[in-house]
Amino acid sequence: MIPPLFRRTPKPTIAALYGAIVAQARLPRFYEDYRVPDTVLGRFDMVLLHVVLVLRRLRQGEARDRALAQQLFDTFCRDMDHNLREMGISDQGVPRQMRRVGEAFYGRAQAYEAALAQSRDAALEEALTRNVFADATIGAAALGALSAYVRQAAHDLAAQSHEALAGGTVRFVVPAPLRAAAAEQGP
Repeated sequence: MIPPLFRRTPKPTIAALYGAIVAQARLPRFYEDYRVPDTVLGRFDMVLLHVVLVLRRLRQGEARDRALAQQLFDTFCRDMDHNLREMGISDQGVPRQMRRVGEAFYGRAQAYEAALAQSRDAALEEALTRNVFADATIGAAALGALSAYVRQAAHDLAAQSHEALAGGTVRFVVPAPLRAAAAEQGP
C-alpha cells in the first residue's frame, strides 16, 4: 500500500467539485425515470457525461479555468484507476483498462461537444443512444428527457462563475420527472 505521504489527493475544491459531479450522476431519477442502465457501465457513462459538461464549461473560460479543468480531469482519472482496482483488476491490467477509459472519455467528449454545438437534438440523442443506452432498449420519452436535461445542464453551467467553480461549487439543473419532461417536449 502506498503511504498517504506519497499518494496524490485532489485539492479540497477539486474534491468538492468532483464529488458534486458524482452525486449528480448518481441521482435515482436517471436510472428509474430516464431508464439509464443501473450498471457499472451505466453509472460510468453518467459520471463521464457530467465530467464532460463541467470540463466543457471550464475550457470555454480563461487560463485559470483551463487549469481547473485539467485538475478535474486528473481527479476523474485517479477515481477511475481506484475504482478499477477496487473491482479487482490486477496491477498489470489497470493500464490497459485505463486506456479504454481514456478512449471512451475522448470519444464521448467529442461526440457530446459536437452534438451540443448543434441546435437540433438529433445528434445529441444519437450520441446518448450510442453511449449511455448502448446495451438497453430506450423509449423516445426517456431519451428526449435525458437529451433535454443535458442541453439545459450545459446552458446552466455556462452561466456559472469561475469563482463558484474554483471554490468547488457547481449547480446542476434538477432532472425533470419523465412525465413532465415529455410534456415539455410536446407530441
